[in-house]
Formats: sequence, C-alpha cells, structure tokens
Amino acid sequence: MAGWVNAAAMAAALLVGHCAAAASAETCPHEGALGTSRVLSVDPKHYPRVGLKSFPDTLPLHDGEVVLTFDDGPSPPMTNEVLAALARECVRATFFLVGKPASGRAALVQRIAAEGHTIGHHSFTHAHFAHITPEQAVEEIDRGIAADEKALNGIETTTPSTPFFRFPYFESTPAALDLLASRGIAVFGADLWASDWNPMSPQQTLKLLTSRLNQARKGIILLHDPQPRTAAMLPAFLRYLKEHGYRVVHVVPAKTDEPPQQHSERPSGAATPPLEGG
Repeated sequence: MAGWVNAAAMAAALLVGHCAAAASAETCPHEGALGTSRVLSVDPKHYPRVGLKSFPDTLPLHDGEVVLTFDDGPSPPMTNEVLAALARECVRATFFLVGKPASGRAALVQRIAAEGHTIGHHSFTHAHFAHITPEQAVEEIDRGIAADEKALNGIETTTPSTPFFRFPYFESTPAALDLLASRGIAVFGADLWASDWNPMSPQQTLKLLTSRLNQARKGIILLHDPQPRTAAMLPAFLRYLKEHGYRVVHVVPAKTDEPPQQHSERPSGAATPPLEGG
C-alpha cells in the first residue's frame, strides 16, 4: 500500500510540474497562434537515447504531439528567419548547434536561448563519426560543447548546461555512445524528418514532411535551420500543425530532483536506423 501511495504521489507531483510548465508555455501575445502545449523534462538517466530512426525508444509523446528540432546552425540569416517564424506562433524548439559556427556567432546563440528555446550540441565541425578515430570523436564532442557553452554563457566548459547531443548524420558509434552515457548526456535521434537537405522547393518540403507526419502521428521532427527551403516553408508548416490539431511539446533538461517518467515502448513497425540525415 505504501508503495502505491508513493507512486501516486510521485505521479501527482510530476503532473503538477508539467501542468505549471504548460500554462507558462501557453502564454502568448499573438491571438490564434499555435503555441507550445506543454514542456517535457528529459532526464538522461531515464531517456539516454531517443528517436526511433536510430534507437529502440523515443520520448513519451501522446498522439498528435511533436517536438521540433533544428540542426546545423547557427547560420544567419536563415536561423533568424526560423526564430521569427517560431516567435510569431509562440512555439519553442530545440537547436542542436555546431560548435565552430557557434563560436563566431555568440549574439545569435544567446538570442536562441533568450527566446526560450533549448540549445543542444551537434559536434564541433559536423564530422562523420563513422570515419574518425575514437580520439577524434572525443575531441569533436568536447570542442563542440565548449564552443557552444562559450558562445552561450561566456565560459568554455565541456560540461553542457543542457545535456542533449545529436550525432551528425546520426552516425553514432558504441564508444561515443558509452562516453556520452557516462557523462549523463542524452543522445537525440529523430522519429521523422523532412529530408530538407535534399534539393526541393519549400512546397515540396512541406508536402513531404506533412505526409510523413500524418503517417507517424507524433514524434521528434528533424529540420535544419540553415536551409533556405526550411526557413521558407516553416510558417506554413506551423499553420498546418494548428489547423490539423497537432500540438508542440518543448523539451528541456530535467532538474536533478524531478521524479523519473515512465519509459516508452517502441511501437510495432518502427523504422530501422537511417543512412542519411542529421
């Protein structure tokens, strides 16, 4: 009985915390905007690797919920256009930054954070981890985190303020995965993407992304903020989400005193690891 009461209390505390965060996220000065429906805190201890394109598990999203993630920035002016589109709809996303461009664009990195988005890490040079040595992989991870942190907080450290990492091209290796796990850093894959690295018009990108979303019904979405086609199609995609009843979830790092969340199971027919992306 005591165990049931403790579990119930833990669940209630988690629910209250998420409801309060969601209420804050929904405060939006733009009438009719899509908004951010709730905030989901992610503890790397309980969600060390997420994204069904690469791993067996993903985030605990409900039907119709999406997490927007952007890779390869910061890159003006496209990143600025993406931020403007998100701001108009009061939507918060996660940006996985490449350390080398971030190191020379501190003001843009700080703007991303100031507008409420989560900053994750995407290596220093966007290297192919499958084609470098383990020592080079460690350097890519550490230099990337240090550059992002220097741009964001003015302090060069390999301890990330947000312990989220995504491998370029989703090319994880067992050694690099073990390293990140040992340092308490969650690895993000994706559940679906727009293939926006391929030459397409914004309209074609939007059609491809929405068709995949309508099949998956939920998930972590991979986009690339430096891509002009992505910046151009994003306002229409955000309108599509609102018009079709989708809800945006903002992921943030869990606080150390938060209770664990129930782990999700991989749905049947989940995709196999990709050969492209990131």
